[in-house]
Amino acid sequence: MTRRHAQPESACLRDCLARYRHVIPELAAIAEPSADDSPLSLIEWYERCFPIVEKAMWSGAADFDALLNCYQSLFREQEDLIQGQPVDDRHDFIMSIPVADRPAHLQACLESIWQLCRRFAYGGSTAGVYKRIAVIVAEDSREQENVQRHIALVDEYRRRGLQVLHFGQAEQYELLHALPEDQRAELGSILTTLPQDKFFLKGQAANRNLSYLKCLQLTGDSNNTLYYMVDSDESFCVNRQTEHGEQIVYALNYFHAIDKIFRTTDIVMLTGKLVGDPPVSPAVMAVNFLDDVIAFFTVLAQSRQHEVCRFHQAPTTETGDAAYHDMANLFGFAGGTNTYPYRCRLDGEHDHATCLADFAAQLDAFFFGVHLTRKTWFRYQDGALDLAPARTIYPGNYIVNREGLRYIIPFGHLRLRMSGPTAGRLIAAEIGKRFASVNLPHLHRRTSTGGLGGEFRPGVELEQHRERQIIDLSDEFERQFFGDLMLFTAEQLAADADVNKPFPEAMVTDVIERKEQELLGVYQQKHVEILERSRRLRTLVFESGHWWLKEPRSEAALRNVGAFIDNIAGNFGDRSRAWRQIQSAGHRAGRKRQIVEALMNYRSERNAWERIVA
Repeated sequence: MTRRHAQPESACLRDCLARYRHVIPELAAIAEPSADDSPLSLIEWYERCFPIVEKAMWSGAADFDALLNCYQSLFREQEDLIQGQPVDDRHDFIMSIPVADRPAHLQACLESIWQLCRRFAYGGSTAGVYKRIAVIVAEDSREQENVQRHIALVDEYRRRGLQVLHFGQAEQYELLHALPEDQRAELGSILTTLPQDKFFLKGQAANRNLSYLKCLQLTGDSNNTLYYMVDSDESFCVNRQTEHGEQIVYALNYFHAIDKIFRTTDIVMLTGKLVGDPPVSPAVMAVNFLDDVIAFFTVLAQSRQHEVCRFHQAPTTETGDAAYHDMANLFGFAGGTNTYPYRCRLDGEHDHATCLADFAAQLDAFFFGVHLTRKTWFRYQDGALDLAPARTIYPGNYIVNREGLRYIIPFGHLRLRMSGPTAGRLIAAEIGKRFASVNLPHLHRRTSTGGLGGEFRPGVELEQHRERQIIDLSDEFERQFFGDLMLFTAEQLAADADVNKPFPEAMVTDVIERKEQELLGVYQQKHVEILERSRRLRTLVFESGHWWLKEPRSEAALRNVGAFIDNIAGNFGDRSRAWRQIQSAGHRAGRKRQIVEALMNYRSERNAWERIVA
């Protein structure tokens, strides 16, 4: 290679080494490339720089934004070199995004994929089309207006260079019914048995599993294709806390890291976690959320309404693993009793009455899964290539190769929550370290610009009653309890039995009876704690004579707080529908029969599925 060609092809690399070698000591050990270096050796030069630059970028010791720009530029420049080679043996990606009545979420998700391609350029582009990435939007909407909006988004992002297609319900039904009738009968619990005129809201598991059939149809080289499963309310970026608040950044080259992992290990299934809004139901966050709301009003009571807002303290970034979960200890995480402070989101100088109004206006978002004080922040840790054994599938963030298509998420017909952890326990018991977790989280947003009622959320109903919003998450709460029951039953079975053989009915029944009693005790304790904290909050806000009761500007805020407490009572109190179902021995017996049958059929259904994807 002549100097005339080497210089422009490595300009960003040379600039990075010159600018940062005195700031980042590890770069000083890397010599500047010479004019005699081949393109292949230069490609490896970048690989040496990437982990050094990303570590420095997240260390807090250098200018994050400048390093991020450098980091993205290095990837684009390396990509130009790779595109000049006669062979590129990296993986193609087929991405699947199930979506049900969520156009705003889908737009954010597609935008993030486009931004990822634009900023990192994995696989390069031909005539403006990113050629190594294909995206399937798997339609599950009930409302035709939303179907049309999804189709319009697919068309828009296709024009912008994404190979994205709309996998509509008619095509899904046709593809499903192209399978022999006996196979469809065996797979009814994994796929769906819905009739053609009601082929919508099949559930995330069934819709995702149906999209596997489309993935197989689109596959070119099955030995060189990875399948990336994504939820529509997730984006390919992460959040970082700054002194000015949250910053959303495209700082992870997901495709590059995942391709490298699958090329250098024997992994067949890889999963990443989520940052941003918690990935769990409000049904298991009510105790700690009430604790934090009480803490906010306790501090507010010690402040004057016209003082400059004091809720702009340094951000809390170390929230701990699963700090948002009331039952974190059940999942092996350390529980805690500490409260987390609310950080006001308002800009500019304002007083406490203004802060209260904004805080109270956000409270009902809790019932849609937003936690005002315990958001999860990205932590760099040991880099994007560091793997750990996994036991949970995050359904909106996992990747499999051709062999990994065998390990489907089962039990979709039950519509229970915790399907990912349940499947993960069974898969981990079967393939061990070939199922791994990686630090490549997606940004998770429960709500969108459309407001609380703007996007579909299964199991949560919103009804406007005069000036009050009545939020009913009974369905989600019930599905959470029995999802937990199925998870812990499956976890015990995976530990005690051979997951490659059918589970004996007597063993399944014995385990589920024991887990039911344990779980009922835990839920009863949380039920008592929720009621006790609700009473404390009502007394603190409405019966203690604090300044906001006399502040005319706080009237709307107090109505919002009262509605929030009423919705807590409606969903978690003694008379709530979900609580009555959980306490009903008859209802539990019906659900347990479903779970026992599903677990007993797991092996045969997996075998039937594997005959399709083999």
